[in-house]
Amino acid sequence: MFQVPKIPFLQSPIVTKVLSLFKRRPIVSYSVLGVVLVCFVWYFSASGTTAKSDVLVAPTKGQFLVTVTTTGELQAKSSIDIKGSDNARAAGIWQMKISNIITEGTVVKKGDFVCEIDKSEIAQKLKDSQLSVQKLEAQFLQTKLDSALALSQARDELVNLFYAQEEKKIVMDQSAYEAPAMKRQAEIDYERAQRNFDQAKKNYVTKTQQAIAKAQAAEIDLMKEKQRLDIAMKTVMEFTIKAPADGMVIYAREWNGKKKVVGSQINSWDPTVATLPDLREMESITYVSEIDIQKIAIGQKVKLKLDADPNKALTGTITSVANIGEQRPNSDSKVFEVRVKVLEVDTTLRPSMTTANEILVAKLDDALFIPLECVHTEATTTFVFKKDGGSVVKQEVKLGQMNESAAVILAGITQKDQLYLSSPAEADKMTIVSLAVK
Repeated sequence: MFQVPKIPFLQSPIVTKVLSLFKRRPIVSYSVLGVVLVCFVWYFSASGTTAKSDVLVAPTKGQFLVTVTTTGELQAKSSIDIKGSDNARAAGIWQMKISNIITEGTVVKKGDFVCEIDKSEIAQKLKDSQLSVQKLEAQFLQTKLDSALALSQARDELVNLFYAQEEKKIVMDQSAYEAPAMKRQAEIDYERAQRNFDQAKKNYVTKTQQAIAKAQAAEIDLMKEKQRLDIAMKTVMEFTIKAPADGMVIYAREWNGKKKVVGSQINSWDPTVATLPDLREMESITYVSEIDIQKIAIGQKVKLKLDADPNKALTGTITSVANIGEQRPNSDSKVFEVRVKVLEVDTTLRPSMTTANEILVAKLDDALFIPLECVHTEATTTFVFKKDGGSVVKQEVKLGQMNESAAVILAGITQKDQLYLSSPAEADKMTIVSLAVK
């Protein structure tokens, strides 16, 4: 049987009659109670919905900040590049591959090992150049020997022609008492010998110049190949990269933003493999959309927060705004690069840390503003729903500057007005009260 707990409220006459009804007709009584409970649930649910739809807010008067929030990445404002070979192009090498590199973030001293470039290609070029030098040295020696032999023969010929000339002169002198024909023949022989000797002297000068030219050409070829050999030897040494100064090693990035690691290709025009940043002066590189870039200007104040340490607050100023937009990877719209100088010196800051940048675009000290949820638009007219006694007014307003959550009101409402956060019932049937109406 149903037992009634001894509670003061349950001892009242009404509750006693209800309980007695439960005893006599339990099925009917439970049905009635269920209907009553359903009615209560429906009533309170409807009341809750009505209350929720009728949330009112008052305009706020005070300081209004207009900000643009972006995501940035820290980097040192100045750094020393750790480069590969400066002689790679001269050695005929255009692409190089990193075969070994120390861990990013390692603190190194000047002269410490940083990176190793694959030497297979330059080693082959070095070997070929060494063989070419040996071959050209042999050719140069052969040229000098040939020239010496040719000039020696030319000198011997010149001496012989000189003696032949002297002999012909003696014969000519002795023919003075001979017949005129014999005398003339001796004169002709002497003149011929003299011409041969003069021609031989000219030829000797020419052969000497020719020998010198051949020797110089062979020597130049040898010197060129020796220079290539020297460049190859220097390049081999430069493929083992060492730190140019003390600092922390930060990997360089490729054109697509990827870090240069083991297996990455570097070209001879930009052989940088890593950097040694100056951590005393940092800046945040961020990108602003083309919609907000008109609000950004050099000198604006910026609040920065680190994703790695959200409790650390930093400040900065904008030092550079790009004039030309660019298409970033994984982005459909154009963005503009903005550089933010970090004003604080913090030894815990590291390059590549992600920052949340809040750029202060405008600051109004005494503004009247409302939440953006209160603002509605119909065609070209902006309005709010304002409570006017027991009714609702669809009031036109004039907006000023806006931020991510609120808008400044220049005309249409006062600080004493009560505004609806959402559209009331039958809002589309209301007529907008124009600002011209007083």
